[in-house]
Amino acid sequence: MFWKRWFKQNTDEQSVHELYAAAVAQARQPGFYRDFAVPDTLDGRFDMIVLHVFLLVNRLSGKGEAAARQAQALFDLLFADMDQSLREMGVGDLSVGKKIKTMAAAFYGRSAAYRDALKSGDEGALRAALSRNIFPEGGADERQIGALAAYVRRVYEGLETQPIETLMTGKADFGAAPSMSEPSVREAAPEEAKETL
Repeated sequence: MFWKRWFKQNTDEQSVHELYAAAVAQARQPGFYRDFAVPDTLDGRFDMIVLHVFLLVNRLSGKGEAAARQAQALFDLLFADMDQSLREMGVGDLSVGKKIKTMAAAFYGRSAAYRDALKSGDEGALRAALSRNIFPEGGADERQIGALAAYVRRVYEGLETQPIETLMTGKADFGAAPSMSEPSVREAAPEEAKETL
């Protein structure tokens, strides 16, 4: 892939390469497509990469100038990779720019929705954002969407415990592979449960 060649030409960005490689590898976990019903298409795979890059960028954001540069470089690498992938698929030069702009807008929109839902702890909002963006044509049932939301919450909280210094070296731990054993609903206190009825 292009990002591997990009890395060879920019050896100072090894940590960014490693973070991106980790995000791509996690996005390719078979469980997303086999168990969670994420569409095994270009769009579906792009959305899973976006989700995992967002989780890394979100963790790096607001953690100082060096971390901000790391987050920006990770974003830039994502779209350099997408640009090259489109060209390798035969998309013309004039169309590539338009498609990249659309994909970047999608990244920003999804990031805002995921960030707001995760920070607020609103699991309904997180499920809605995942459903709207990853399953725009349906295909996943409530249990699958709930399990995906629980996975995203788990990874988000797991990354929050990882030192920024570790991420800056290119080491990111996304935890266990996704599976339908993810709890579909976070446990709530009896009073909270009553309020949701």
